[in-house]
Amino acid sequence: MSKIYLLNEQKFDGVENLEVFEIEYLKFDLDLKKYDALVFTSKNAIFSLEENGINWKSTPSYVIAPKTADIAKEFGANIAFIGFSGHGNDFAYELIPYLKDKKTLYVRALKTVSNLANILKENGINIDEVIAYKTSCNKQEKKALDKNSTIIFTSPSSVECFFKKYSWEDSFKAIAIGKTTALYLPKNIKCEISSLTSVEECVKLALKN
Repeated sequence: MSKIYLLNEQKFDGVENLEVFEIEYLKFDLDLKKYDALVFTSKNAIFSLEENGINWKSTPSYVIAPKTADIAKEFGANIAFIGFSGHGNDFAYELIPYLKDKKTLYVRALKTVSNLANILKENGINIDEVIAYKTSCNKQEKKALDKNSTIIFTSPSSVECFFKKYSWEDSFKAIAIGKTTALYLPKNIKCEISSLTSVEECVKLALKN
């Protein structure tokens, strides 16, 4: 029997979670008085600020996608801009006209796949970075995966950690949350890319197959 395996912890009917990586929130302190803008490309950056007890909500937030914005809003964030491309480099170009003359802080992961900060710097944006969290492959026991199953890759980290633990079978189908994640898949694997950069859209696509 085929299954849909989602490589993160979000719960959906008809979908089995196959968590292959874990998030560690790092310890840090910030004085946000000197910043006019916060840039977020992940919900984990928001969670890390909360974990560290940092009072960030009044600083205008520039957020990569609606789903991340929804999480920021739940914490009472001051949302100034929501990106529409869903991809890090494209988001950087979207931000340029909004961040001119603003002292900006990018709250990010230890490893990032986009060139967002450099693109903004090259276009005259005064931006600092803080590393708020890191991703690592977990040590959970390997499962036996059903043939003809669909695997939903939600980030480049999910690709890296999946292939450290599992071998790809020709009967599997791959769905990637976005173009960047798809690029990290082995070249011999064909995948469908979600039309929107959201896990919900990936699941909808998998359920249609």
